Amino acid sequence: MNNKKKKQTEKIANKLVNAFIKNKIVPPIPSLYTKKLSEAQKFNKLCDSKINKPIIGFKAGGTGISLLKKLKEKEPFYSSVYKHNFLKNNKSVKINKYTLGIELEVCYFLKKSFFKYNKKLNNNNFQKFISQMAPCIEVVGYRQSKKGIKYLGDLCSDFGANVKFIIGKKQKFKKIKISNLKTNISNIKINHSVDGNTNTVYKNPLNALRFVLNKLKKDKIQLNKDFYVFTGSTVGVVPILGKGFYKGKIEKLGSVSTKII
Repeated sequence: MNNKKKKQTEKIANKLVNAFIKNKIVPPIPSLYTKKLSEAQKFNKLCDSKINKPIIGFKAGGTGISLLKKLKEKEPFYSSVYKHNFLKNNKSVKINKYTLGIELEVCYFLKKSFFKYNKKLNNNNFQKFISQMAPCIEVVGYRQSKKGIKYLGDLCSDFGANVKFIIGKKQKFKKIKISNLKTNISNIKINHSVDGNTNTVYKNPLNALRFVLNKLKKDKIQLNKDFYVFTGSTVGVVPILGKGFYKGKIEKLGSVSTKII
C-alpha cells in the first residue's frame, strides 16, 4: 500500500471508529473496503487497533448458508465485541434508520485457558473450554448512512455490524443436540413473529463457534479473561417493524428480551 492510499485508509478508519465510539453516523466508506471480504477483514482489524475499550468476546458473522451462497462467499467472518455494546436481559436499545434488524443467537462463554491451548482443534476437543451457554439477541446495523447488504464485507468492515448484544440467562454447558432446535423472535405489541431453527447457523452453532476459535488461533489473538462467542442468527436478520419489547426463545436453552426504542 503506497503512502497516499495508506493515509486515506487511516483517515476513513478514524472516522468510522469515532462514529462507533460516539454512536454517530458517517457517510458510506468506499467499496474498496467492502467488496472483497479479505479487504474488509483487514479494515476491520485496523479499526479495532484504534479502540482502547475492553473486548468481551467475538461474533461470527454471515453464518447463514443461504446468505453465503447468495453473496458468493465460502465462509463467514469474525469480529470483536466490545463491553460497552453488551447488555443484560430486558435492557433497551435505541435504533436509527440505518439499523438493519434484530437477530436471535446461541452464545457460548469460554474459559481463558483456550488461549494457551496449542493443539489443533477437532470436533470435540474445543468443547472442553465451554463453561456456559445462553440465548442472545443481536441488534445489527451500520455506523454509515447506507442500507441493505451488497457484500458480506459491508457487515465485516463496519465492526461486524453489531450495534448491541443482549444476553439471556446463562446455563451450564450441556451437550444437548444444538443443531436442530426451534427458535422464535416476536413483538406481541405489533403482532410480529418469526420462526427459525439453530440448523441455519452454519448447520450447527458449534460449527460457528469452532470457526471463530480457529480464526482466533490463526490470528494469534489473546485475552486474559473468559470470553463470549456469538454464533450467528437462527432467524436471519429480522426487520424491526415497530418499537417495544422483542422476545427471543430457543428451545431447551431459554429466552431473552430487549426493548427497542
